[in-house]
Amino acid sequence: MALIPSLRWSFALLSIAFVAICSLSGIILILYCYDPLDPNGNITVTFEIHDWTNDGYLAKVTIQNYYQYRHVDQPGWKVGWSWTNTEVIWSMSGAFATQQGNCTTFKFQTPHCCKKDPVIVDLMPEALPQNRSEDCCRGGLLSPWAIDPCNSFSSFEMKVGNLAGNFPAYKPQNLTLMAPGPGYTCGPVLDTDPTVTSDIGGRRQNQVLKTWKSTCTYSSFLANKKPVCCVSLSTFYNPNITPCPKCSCGCKEADQTTVLCRDEVQCSDHMCPVRVHWHVKTNYLNQWRVKLTISNYNYQRNFSNWNMLVQHPGFSQPATIYSFNSAVLPTVGFGVPTINVIVHHLSSCHEKFLDLVELHAICQYFVTTLVPNYIIYSDGENCEMPLPDTFPELPDGISGLKPTYCKIILLIVFTFITLVT
Repeated sequence: MALIPSLRWSFALLSIAFVAICSLSGIILILYCYDPLDPNGNITVTFEIHDWTNDGYLAKVTIQNYYQYRHVDQPGWKVGWSWTNTEVIWSMSGAFATQQGNCTTFKFQTPHCCKKDPVIVDLMPEALPQNRSEDCCRGGLLSPWAIDPCNSFSSFEMKVGNLAGNFPAYKPQNLTLMAPGPGYTCGPVLDTDPTVTSDIGGRRQNQVLKTWKSTCTYSSFLANKKPVCCVSLSTFYNPNITPCPKCSCGCKEADQTTVLCRDEVQCSDHMCPVRVHWHVKTNYLNQWRVKLTISNYNYQRNFSNWNMLVQHPGFSQPATIYSFNSAVLPTVGFGVPTINVIVHHLSSCHEKFLDLVELHAICQYFVTTLVPNYIIYSDGENCEMPLPDTFPELPDGISGLKPTYCKIILLIVFTFITLVT
């Protein structure tokens, strides 16, 4: 009989642990989703030598965006490098060098660029036919590979020369990428297997002479000194709105009297150029609905072809998106609503709305599962989330009813213990 109290205590502790696990299921799901968002994402710059000339070679350069949700926005990419020898660019199509450099030593033909460290930018879509090349002229814009693979790359061609004698082809060095601003770090340009393409309906394979590649990766710590986006929360059952964390993207001056505070951003408590508002509209037994509102507080910038990534434990099943396009990243399991619109400055009160509907399972019926883990906006920057203790709470009298199924199971356990003992 002495074992009965010990048995009761064991069952009691087990029941308490069961309730705790059920109550924290939403938090556990959130923690489970904290994986690298895009571990294989990068922008790859490829040099392909197609033919030799008397003093150099003909090359095609391709810039491919392999990021799943990060895109290159206006004013577009800039790629640069340093020549290893005395190379010059005789001509170029599909792009152009921003500076010609000192070409006074060339008397009979003037190169397109004589600089030791040229910087190349893309042509606009309306470029003249004689200046174009295959897969060129996107204005420097690159879409994410997972969202729009057809527009995730851009190419240009160049004729490189001024290499006398029996010359080898020297790889460029110190590759740099601005897409469109800082944040990208490029690795060395390395020899790879020559690119092979198909011809004559796939019956013949053509191989280039040489292929060099460099991989560039992004770091938000290098790109931005401060965050650029924040998230606010609200629900249909709670009149209180959880605002963006104060000073999310900087703090305004205490005596600020003008509308503009810094960097042409409208004065606010969060001082972020972009705000995303997550509003829970309905919450039924088998579905819930959320409205996303994206607001632009930047007076000097329009966001075109932008996308937003939302990580949520409820996105394990397909969501229904209204009014906009969407895709799911299979490698990380997150929903990615992709909206191709231009968001104008806030003075025109122009905002865009996005509705989501998603099924949820038993014991996930908490307010914590209605709040996203991550919201990543536009250029792939993390949005500052409110602290968990500021999330909208359930009304009095309702929170005690959650989770119903867990309490029913717990009641059955205690009834069984009582009957046995």
